Amino acid sequence: MNELELSLAIHDYDHTRDLVSGRITVPGIRLRPIPLEPPEINGRFSQYREWHVSEFGLGKYVAQKAAGDTSITAIPVFPARTFRQSCIYVRTDSDLDRPEQLAGRRVGIPEWAQTAVVYVRGFLVHHYGVDLASVEWHQAGVSAPGRVEKVSVELPAGVSVTRHPDTTLEALLFAGELDALVTAQPPAAFVARDPRIRRLLADPRAEEEAYYAATGVFPIMHTIAIRQDVLDANPWVAINLLRGFERAKRASYERLEDAMAPRLPLPFASDDFARARVLFGDDLYPYGVEPNRTTLQALLDFAFEQGVARRRLEVEELFAPTTIRALPL
Repeated sequence: MNELELSLAIHDYDHTRDLVSGRITVPGIRLRPIPLEPPEINGRFSQYREWHVSEFGLGKYVAQKAAGDTSITAIPVFPARTFRQSCIYVRTDSDLDRPEQLAGRRVGIPEWAQTAVVYVRGFLVHHYGVDLASVEWHQAGVSAPGRVEKVSVELPAGVSVTRHPDTTLEALLFAGELDALVTAQPPAAFVARDPRIRRLLADPRAEEEAYYAATGVFPIMHTIAIRQDVLDANPWVAINLLRGFERAKRASYERLEDAMAPRLPLPFASDDFARARVLFGDDLYPYGVEPNRTTLQALLDFAFEQGVARRRLEVEELFAPTTIRALPL
C-alpha cells in the first residue's frame, strides 16, 4: 500500500515526539515533520496554509471557522494547554495584585484573537467581574514592534483597541503608559529577570487550581488542523491521526511515570506528575470531544462575546465528523 505523505508543522513537545520522530506510525500516512515555534506556525498557516497538517491556535481557528472559512478542519487533539492567570504582568512598583483591579486600567495585548488573551478576558469577565468596556486596550508586539492581528475581529460594543505598530508592550509598560500587559509568551524583560516587571499574582498556581476547581476549565491553546483538500480526498486521515497522537501521548505518560530514571531535568518531576493526576485524573491532556466539552464551550462563549467569533459556534462544528464521537484508541 502506498503511504500518503503529509507535512506536519508542530512544536517540539514530549507528548508528540514519538509521532514526529516516526517511532509511532500512523497507518497509511508518512509524516514529514516541520519543527517550528508556535508563533511562526500560527502566522504562516493562518495566512498561507503552507503544510498539510498543523498545530494551530484554537482562538484563531474559531475566528476563521465562524467567519465561514472551510479550508481547514481540526481534530480533537490539543498539544498545548495551560492556565493563564499567570500571564498577566505589571510593573514591580504597581499597586495592582488582583485581576479584578484591571477594571478601568490600561492593558496591553499582542493580538485580540490570541487564544491566551481570549481566555484571560473570559475569566476577567466571568470569574472576576471585570467589564471589558471599562478597560483601555492597547495592542503591540510584546518585546518587538510590528505585530499585527492575524484574523479579522469585530470588537464588542463599547470596546476599542489602540494600535501601536512602532513600539512594544514592554516599552509602554515601563514608560507608565500601560498598567498591565497580557501575553502567552513571557516578556523578554521578565525572562531576563528585569527587576522592573513581575506577574500580577504572587501565587498564580493557587489561583489557577482554584479556577479549575470552580469551573472545570483547563484552557486549550492549540489544536491540530488539517487542510480540507486533504480530508476531501482522504477522509480516513482524521481518525488515523487522532489515534496516532493519542498513542504518542500515552508513551509520554509512561516516561513521566519512570521514577527510576526521570526523562525530564526537573527535580520531583515524577512526584509532580502523580500529584497532577490527583487533580486532573489519569489522563492529564485528554483528547476527544466529550472530555473537553466544558473547556471548548467556554472558549466558544468567550470568543463570541469578545468579537473573535462572528457567530456562536457549536462544539461539534469544530472537528472532522469522524472524530466527534470516536475514542482516540
